[in-house]
Order: sequence, then structure tokens, then C-alpha cells
Amino acid sequence: MDPPLAAWDLSSPLLSLWMHRFYLYLGFAFGISLWICVQILIKKQGKSSQERSIPEAAQDLMTNDYASLPKKHIFVSGVKIFYGSQTGTAKGFATILAKAVTSLDLPVAVINLKEYDPDDHLVEEITSKSVCAFLLATYTDGRPTESAEWFCKWLQEASSDFRFGRTYLKGMRYAVFGLGNSAYASHFNKVGKNVDKWLWMLGARRVLARGDGDCDAVRSKHGSIEADFRAWKTRFISRLQALQKGETSCGGNCRRGKCESKQHGTEDKEPEPHSLAAQQPRDTEEEEPCESSSEEEFGAGEHQGPNSVVDVEDLGKVMDLMKKEKREEEQQEEKVLFGSREKKEGREGRAMLTPALREALTKQGYQLIGSHSGVKLCRWTKSMLRGRGGCYKHTFYGIESHRCMEATPSLACANKCVFCWRHHTNPVGTEWRWKMDQPEMILEGAVENHLDMMKQFRGVPGVKAERFEEGMKVKHCALSLVGEPIMYPEINRFLQLLHQRKISSFLVTNAQFPEEIRKLKPVTQLYVSVDASTKDSLRKIDRPLFKDFWTRFLDSLKALAEKQQRTVYRLTLVKSWNVDELQAYAELVSLGSPDFIEVKGVTYCGESAASSLTMANVPWHEEVVRFVRELVGLIPDYEIACEHEHSNCLLVAHRRFKIEGEWWTWIDYGRFQELVQEYEDSGGSKSFSAEDYMAKTPPWALFGARERGFDPKDTRHQRKNKSKDVSGC
Repeated sequence: MDPPLAAWDLSSPLLSLWMHRFYLYLGFAFGISLWICVQILIKKQGKSSQERSIPEAAQDLMTNDYASLPKKHIFVSGVKIFYGSQTGTAKGFATILAKAVTSLDLPVAVINLKEYDPDDHLVEEITSKSVCAFLLATYTDGRPTESAEWFCKWLQEASSDFRFGRTYLKGMRYAVFGLGNSAYASHFNKVGKNVDKWLWMLGARRVLARGDGDCDAVRSKHGSIEADFRAWKTRFISRLQALQKGETSCGGNCRRGKCESKQHGTEDKEPEPHSLAAQQPRDTEEEEPCESSSEEEFGAGEHQGPNSVVDVEDLGKVMDLMKKEKREEEQQEEKVLFGSREKKEGREGRAMLTPALREALTKQGYQLIGSHSGVKLCRWTKSMLRGRGGCYKHTFYGIESHRCMEATPSLACANKCVFCWRHHTNPVGTEWRWKMDQPEMILEGAVENHLDMMKQFRGVPGVKAERFEEGMKVKHCALSLVGEPIMYPEINRFLQLLHQRKISSFLVTNAQFPEEIRKLKPVTQLYVSVDASTKDSLRKIDRPLFKDFWTRFLDSLKALAEKQQRTVYRLTLVKSWNVDELQAYAELVSLGSPDFIEVKGVTYCGESAASSLTMANVPWHEEVVRFVRELVGLIPDYEIACEHEHSNCLLVAHRRFKIEGEWWTWIDYGRFQELVQEYEDSGGSKSFSAEDYMAKTPPWALFGARERGFDPKDTRHQRKNKSKDVSGC
């Protein structure tokens, strides 16, 4: 039997602990929990401390880009250089730029746009952290080169396609350098400007103001396109160095290049809600914020940047002010660089020939005179010295080829013809803007250099002694070497000096200077090049600089009809280009009423990146004969008179030069000198006509003769396995 409760000794400690054991359990559990929590905190603190002790390089590898330390952030992963080239200049510049970029320890890739598909790869540049440089040449009529044609077409369509949107290329960084010729004022560097604009419209960010390279040495800001590129390249490399450090100033995004430099991490900051610039869509038809170029120095002007706050009522005033200042800058630059009135005021401009042009022309065999003239020995001069026949002018007009000096007082031209035998190494321009040499000096230098070249043939095997002695006395001057002689402001004085020396004058013009033709004093024979009979074909073949080239062309033919001395149309047939326009040619003949029409198959002068002409464009002599026969059938006052098979050339003459069934296409040079002297002595009142100094054509020169235009006094020489000499007139 259990003892009663009263029998328990409640004062016993053991019994008390037993009765309160649940409180003990609770306290013990709480203590363990607290200890566990403390241990967890200690471990976390230790791990954090350990992480902070890891070297920075290892830490950078263990984390992603967003957690990387700012000092080691990769801001530029490399540079991609894209080029679109026709003559190889842009490609060469791309190589030079690549070498400069390599010096910054940056990966670089040079890419031909012909091998690049923007549809697949351009968007990749958004996240690649590369900087893209575009070196783009502008070709005929402001079009891109063949290699860049697809890229430009794609970019243009994408920039106007709503499906791409204005942020399609957001994050891409780029810079553009354009290659062009400011002589083509209406589309100077058009491709570079367009690509710059289209990239901007798609959201890409320009890191440097566009550079404009100018082939026209006179108008080039730095003296040549090479110097323009070097200046832009220096700025580009400097900009890359800044981007490598994390600097993100626009470098050209803002008007005039003005902006506040931003630190890394702030470039994506949202604009203020009330900022008008932030609310404007990227549509550049009326204003293109990135339309600054390398001509615009940073910090110039006091414009508000496009990210500044502009009141909507003041937007029109701001736009007017910006456009006005841009016009003023252009006018000032035109005045400073070109000095359009300098020649009237007697001040000297730049020399036409830069060192680079001098080197290129000298390599081609030119003897350069002063700052804008040249002379070269014609291959027909060499041929006739050896008794191997003369040029077609000898057959058609009685020129003694070994006594003919081929020269020009102006190496500049207003066209860039596809068949140019100088491969466009000469300068171009639409008016005289250069330092001008005096005609006396030019003529003296031309004769002196010509005779120096002639002296090299003294005693050469095969050279006939009597012809060498005759050749040391210049009798004819073909002003057809290269360029546009009629551009020379003192051309009339130059012609007078020729005639005073009893040297006949054969002047060729490209039918772009009608007023100069009207002002021209009598020449022995005046040529106008009629390379095409329609506006479109003339644009494609001659690639004229003048915007109103067709009006000038037609007006030049009308001016030719007013001349009383001998006039000639010079037609160059380019197969697949201008041989199917017979009726149009016939209409042009009626417009200018020339005394003679020379029809010549184009001469292939070798491969040139500046021209797409090939041997396939050279017509056979039989094809030229067929063309001439068909043409004569459409112009009843003309007949085929002479032929020079060796030059692939025929002469069509007006019937007034056929007297009693015999052709009189040759020239009485002595009589011409008498007539021109009488003209000068009378102050221009005593004029004369082409019929006054004509001479009878020998039978061997006539069309259909057995000799086919080769002088029987000479011996025809057939060259074998020798490179073609394409010099000559």
C-alpha cells in the first residue's frame, strides 16, 4: 500500500527538479537553438571575409560582367573595319587603320562589305562591345561601290521599315569615313553620309564625327584624301583610347559635337520626362542630329545639345538658327578654301598638282610643266620617226606625226570617262580654282620638254635621220593629251603663241564649256567629244561633274555650229554602251553641223578599278564600219571620206569638202598660218572659213583604198608578243 501524499518530503531538491523538469527541457532547447544561430552567423561572416580576401583577378573571373570591378571592365572588345572600295583606296585605308588599332592591343578585323551579310550579322554588334568603322567610297552618280551596294540597300530599307524600329541597333557603336570627290558637288560623299544617317536612325551610337575624304586636292581640307584620312584616323585612335578607359562622351552624336562627358554607368540614364529632345522620334528627314563631320571642331558654336530642354514654341527658332549657322559656315569655308573670286582679283590659289599627283603622272611618262600643264611623247611620233606609219590625223588631215607635240595647259578635267586612258590620275574640276601659270612659260616648257624627249632618239637604230631632223622643229600641237585645255583661262593667248611660232593647233574639248567655246579664237581644228547621244548614256560613259551636264553638252554643240573654222565631232564607240543610238546621233549632228565626224572604236587601256571597261567593249573594225555606214544613211549631207584601219577609225566628211568628186579633207597648214595672221592683224575683223585652207586628200587615205589608210611611203610593222602602248592622241 502506497504511502499517503503527506508522507512525501516536498522540500527535497531532487523532487523539486523532477516536478519542474519541463522548464528545464525548454531552457535547454532554447540554448541549443541559440548556439546554432550563433554558429551560422559566424560561418557567414567568415565566408564573407574569405571572399573579400580573394585577389581581384580571381574575383573578376568568378563573377559576371555586371559584378565586375569597374577598373577591369572591358569597354571595347575589339574593332571591326568595314570597307566598300572601287579603286582600292578604301581597302588600303582599312589596312592602315587596322595597323593603328593593333597598336592599342585591340583585336581587329578587316571586312569587305561584299562578303558581309547585314541581315544575319549586323545585330550581333549590339552586344559584342566592338566599335565598327566604315570606310565607304562614293561612285558614279552618288551610288555605292559594287562591293557595298547590297549593304547600303539593306541598311536603307531597314532604316525606313517600321518592323525594325528606332532601337534595332541600340548599343552598336560606329564611326564613318567617306571617300569622294567634292567636284561632284551634288553627291559628294553621299554614301558615307547616308550610311551614317541610316545607322543613327536604327539607334546605333556614333562615337566620332564623320570624316570626309576629298580626292580633289584643291578642295581637300588637308591637301589630299590621304591627308584627310590621316587626320580622321588620329581622332579615331584617340577616341578608342578614351572608350577603353570607359569615357562615353558622344564624340559626334550631338550637334557640333558638344555634350557633357558621362561616367560609365550613366549613359543609359533615362531622360527627363519634360525634355523635348527625348520625346523626338529618330526621323532625320528634317533634322539629323548627327550631321556633323570632321570639318566641325568639337566645342564650336553655342548650340543647345539635343538632350537639353527645349520649349516646343522655341523649336522652330532653334532649327532656323542651326540651319543659318550651318549655311554661314559652308559659305565661309567655300570662301576660304576655294577663293572663287581670287582669279579675278589676281590672287593665287593652290597648285593643281599635289606631290602625289606629280608622282603618279610622272610614272606614266608625263613631263610636267609648272603647276598644271604637261607634255608627253606620242607613240605615233616614235612610229613615224622609224618610218612605220603615222596616226589617223596624218591620214585624215595631213599631220606629220613626227613633228607633232602632244600637250595640255590644263591637266584637270570635268569628266571621269570610263575609257579614260589615264585611269583618272589627273585632277578634276568644274572651273579654274588653281594657281595659274603664264602661257609663255607653259609653251616654252612644253617645247623644251618635247625636244628633250625627241633627242633621246638620236642615233637609235631604225630612226630615220631626215625625220629626226624634221622632228626637232615642232609643226603641230595636239591639245588632247589629258584634261580639258579649254578650262585654262589664258587658252586664247596660248593659241596665239602657238600660231606665232607657226605651230598648228588641234584642240579637243569634252562639250561641257559652251561659253568658252564661243569665246575661243580661231584654231586649226576644233574637236568636241560626242561620247554618247542620250542623257543617260552620257552620264554612264563620261560621268560628268556638272549637274546640268546635258544642257551644257547640247549648248556646246550649238556653239560649235557658230564657228567658222574646221570643226569635228569625235565619237568613241563603246560596245554594249553607245553603239545602238544611231537616230539620236543623227539628231546631234544636225544640231552642231560639224565639218567632220571621226568615229573610233574605244581603245582598251588595261584593267582599272576605276572603270568596268573590258576587251569585250572594244568593237571590231568591221563593226565600226557597219555603224558608220548606218549613221551616214541618216545624215544625207555627209559621206565616208577616209579610213585608218590601224586605229580602228573612220572619217565622215561634209559634202562641201568633196569637190568635183574628190575629197579635200587635208589641211594647207601654210595657208592657215597666213589666214590666222591676217585675222590677228585686223583685230579679229577679217575672218576666214574652213574651205579657205583645205587641201586635197591623197588616194591612199580614202575609204575603200587598198592601203586602208596606211601611208605607202612607210613600212607597216606588226608587233608580236609586246605589251600594248596606249599613249598617244
